[in-house]
Amino acid sequence: QVQLVESGGGLVQPGGSLRLSCAASGSIYSINHMGWYRQAPGKERELVAVITSGGNTNYADSVKGRFTISRDNAKNTVYLQMNSLKPEDTAVYCCYAKVTTGRGMIADYWGQGTQVTVSS
Repeated sequence: QVQLVESGGGLVQPGGSLRLSCAASGSIYSINHMGWYRQAPGKERELVAVITSGGNTNYADSVKGRFTISRDNAKNTVYLQMNSLKPEDTAVYCCYAKVTTGRGMIADYWGQGTQVTVSS
């Protein structure tokens, strides 16, 4: 079993910054992609950013230049540094990881989600 635990969400004013963290634990042999999705009320889920095990990254156009994804492979942790936050960034942010388990199975695992609210 693999668990992903997120932290770092909260309330911030427009223009402010937040850093999200997501730590994976359990029966992990290796982790390929890690990333973040978000979903705002009444909107479809959106891929925010993804990072491969080799450090290649990809971002949604709406966050390019403002958000930075990174990971610590030794800690099985992915981070999302969010700067210049806008009210439209308000959403529940969920991390995910494509994991090869100790039994050799490959599957996607998800965190429980953390609320980010950008408001004055």
